[in-house]
Amino acid sequence: MLESFVLRWGYVAIGLGMLFEGEAILVVGGALAHRGLLSLPLVMVAAFFGSVASDQLWFQLGRRFGRRYFERRPHWRARADRIDAWMSRHGALFVFGFRFVYGIRTVTPIALGASAYPAPRFALLNVLSAAVWSVAFGGAGWILGASLETALQRSTRVEEIVGVVVVLALSVGLVSRMVRRRRST
Repeated sequence: MLESFVLRWGYVAIGLGMLFEGEAILVVGGALAHRGLLSLPLVMVAAFFGSVASDQLWFQLGRRFGRRYFERRPHWRARADRIDAWMSRHGALFVFGFRFVYGIRTVTPIALGASAYPAPRFALLNVLSAAVWSVAFGGAGWILGASLETALQRSTRVEEIVGVVVVLALSVGLVSRMVRRRRST
């Protein structure tokens, strides 16, 4: 049942998932591709188009409603101010690389849309960045799927499986802690 759902809707789910939590969805898509349930190139294509479309949507919403939205929400205004500061220091490199920084992927296109950032330049950098990002994270998901499969095939004892799970949980906890620290600064 789940397999037929993934086969039927997997690419659509990956594309739509880019609106909110692209990294996790793309990594899972890559892992499913490793299992043979999806095609890795098609996972990357779905992520690319979904990512470009969602970031363009967020940019246009920022252009239309962003300033008023930020004025009414001081917490988001503070994030937008940080994005403006990063933009001032790093310019096009920041616009190209924001999708690789967890926690600012959605708010950045909104903030850029609310600013005077040129829409054609954003569109070009968005397309280039999405191409690199979808290949990198899709490939990472495929590698993760391969690594987990290999570890589970080699493990004959429960202790090894528990060890892998503990290492993964600690890794996720460490990354979460680092993200929270970055957000608080």
